[in-house]
Amino acid sequence: MRFSVRVNNDLPLPEYVLLAQAAERAGFDQFWVSNDLFLRSAPVILAAIATATQHLGIGVGILNPYTIHPAELAMLAATMDELSGNRFHLGLAAGAAEFLRWVGIPQERPLSAVEETIRAVRDLLAGKRAPIQGRFLRWTEKAYLRFPAPRVTPIYLGAMSPKMLRLAGRLADGALPLLFPPEAYSEVRAHIEEGMAAREPTLGDLDLVACVWVSVAEDPEEARRALAEKIAYYGPALSSTILRRLKLTRDDLAPIERAMTRERDLEKALRLVDDRMLRIGIVGRPRDVIARLEPLVEAGVRHLSFGPPLGPDPLVAVDLLGREVLPYFRRRTGGHRAAGRAGRVTRLARPARSTRSPRTRTRTIPPRADAWNPTSSALPSRCRQNGPRQQWAEPVTGSSSTPTRGAKKRDTKSYPASSARAVTMTPRHGTLPRSAISGRSARTAASDSSSIR
Repeated sequence: MRFSVRVNNDLPLPEYVLLAQAAERAGFDQFWVSNDLFLRSAPVILAAIATATQHLGIGVGILNPYTIHPAELAMLAATMDELSGNRFHLGLAAGAAEFLRWVGIPQERPLSAVEETIRAVRDLLAGKRAPIQGRFLRWTEKAYLRFPAPRVTPIYLGAMSPKMLRLAGRLADGALPLLFPPEAYSEVRAHIEEGMAAREPTLGDLDLVACVWVSVAEDPEEARRALAEKIAYYGPALSSTILRRLKLTRDDLAPIERAMTRERDLEKALRLVDDRMLRIGIVGRPRDVIARLEPLVEAGVRHLSFGPPLGPDPLVAVDLLGREVLPYFRRRTGGHRAAGRAGRVTRLARPARSTRSPRTRTRTIPPRADAWNPTSSALPSRCRQNGPRQQWAEPVTGSSSTPTRGAKKRDTKSYPASSARAVTMTPRHGTLPRSAISGRSARTAASDSSSIR
């Protein structure tokens, strides 16, 4: 049995580090962060989490090929795997059309955009050139990564519509059917299995994740309010499939959207959220969560993902889930902590980690006006690296020019401490120094968080 946590990107950066560390202690296997428009940057958040945890899988859920170019998605995946020691999961989807309209981006050919992006990103991470003349992407022979990626990062597809669910079954490493009520799992699985009929055998098993919204607390009223806030904000993004399942229409949600976006009256919006809408998630005490999830486990679910808000106090919620809900279902299924390995549903686990022997390499990095102090604990000094020994030489000019790389050319100069700093990149199965996070004040870390896209 496998468990994961999903959170929105609307919290101060230091809180994510605390939440991820709590999730790791509580026995969760993965930690996903959303990348919703005009909130904090999920890749930056996940980089901080990667340096503060040891074995917890991390994932971005989700990115889309409209606001982040697919070439940069591949760059991000490879770099995050370098940093985390191959713990990164790339969540992709077409994005929410309503949110894309905020910045004037039309959601054109979403199915083609996502499929072509998955194939192109996989090719790049596999070290291939990725020329493509598709409906969405048009790349030349010059489209390839200029560095070796540690592995082909697992790609999870965030899906809501039947067509996107079928695409997940056919092409993805994992499926994140987002914003579905727990009782819709059988319908979701049917679409996934339909797509799996055309799945390429080389892709291996698929990790089908049962994603649920949950708000757990000892006080049910506080739990209800926390979930109602999420529904009020994300109501416009609900697909017609989900609305039909909840026996709702767009007209039912229109007054809530008006109260949130035009009147900016949160309390009014919360009063308009009724019990039908709350059925999209799970509200109450831990025993209430268990009761709603029991039918899913009986139906064969082996990966439960607990999504926002988690509870009125997310840290307390993670602790409650870890103490009462996770142990119950592990006993129920005769399982134990997965220790980072993928759970399986029918023909469905993520690709195996790279088995290449780790090496150590040294980089010499030129000084910059805003460079960190080597004697400070403000930033991590090491990250994981798999692959051959390499030397990168960069001029000591403070410029941002592209480093030159060659098998024979090595930088053997000794620079004074004032002109350069050496960074040893070593693969480890531990964690970067906690001082990388704790050395900064919460106020400074929060102010460094930038709005995304």
